[in-house]
Amino acid sequence: MYKLSTIRIGSRPSKLALKQVEEVIEKLGVCDIRFEILTYNTSGDIDKNTPISEVEGTDFFTDMIEKALLNGEIDMAVHSAKDLPDFITDGLVIAKITKPIAKEDVLVSKNRLKLFELPKGARIGTSSQRRKQQLKNLRPDLECVNLRGNIEERIEKLKKDNLDGIIIARAALIRLGLEEIITEILPLDIFPTHPLQGALAIEVRRTDYELIKLLSQNENW
Repeated sequence: MYKLSTIRIGSRPSKLALKQVEEVIEKLGVCDIRFEILTYNTSGDIDKNTPISEVEGTDFFTDMIEKALLNGEIDMAVHSAKDLPDFITDGLVIAKITKPIAKEDVLVSKNRLKLFELPKGARIGTSSQRRKQQLKNLRPDLECVNLRGNIEERIEKLKKDNLDGIIIARAALIRLGLEEIITEILPLDIFPTHPLQGALAIEVRRTDYELIKLLSQNENW
């Protein structure tokens, strides 16, 4: 049994991030440990204007949570695995990466028009450089519009910002119970996604051996 009676988990404050924490707690399946969730606004939560293409591979969406982990404010951090920086901060380690619940991207569009049904010059919201290039390869006529914010904010912008559609990770909508708004699941063979899309990453201090053991021995991942 893990030596602490309480495990403090750090997370971003969005509804999706908190759903991801709930998923990890459920997978752990321990009844003799109390979990406390603490939320932190990362640079990516504060700065909603910088295109994702300019910060890919950095700690844009993990920085303040990792700082709290290093400072001992929390015992573990739960991230979307695709948000991990290319280099993990000294003193920390990724103790577990879960299996993705879905790897695909999806189109959510007005009037439920599929990708090849959208009118010429349709405006599609996404800040991912990968998604922009894929869209241009398939539909060179489309206009790609930078889109930032949490999932609810992006859906709201679809309604209010004169967009014809947005591209979102399918896993995010599954976790939020919003699958009904999906217009089209984009097939991986023509719209490949980030290798870790849909998976969660659990980060701990490198020297927290008991917690690493607790995570590694769990068979529910």
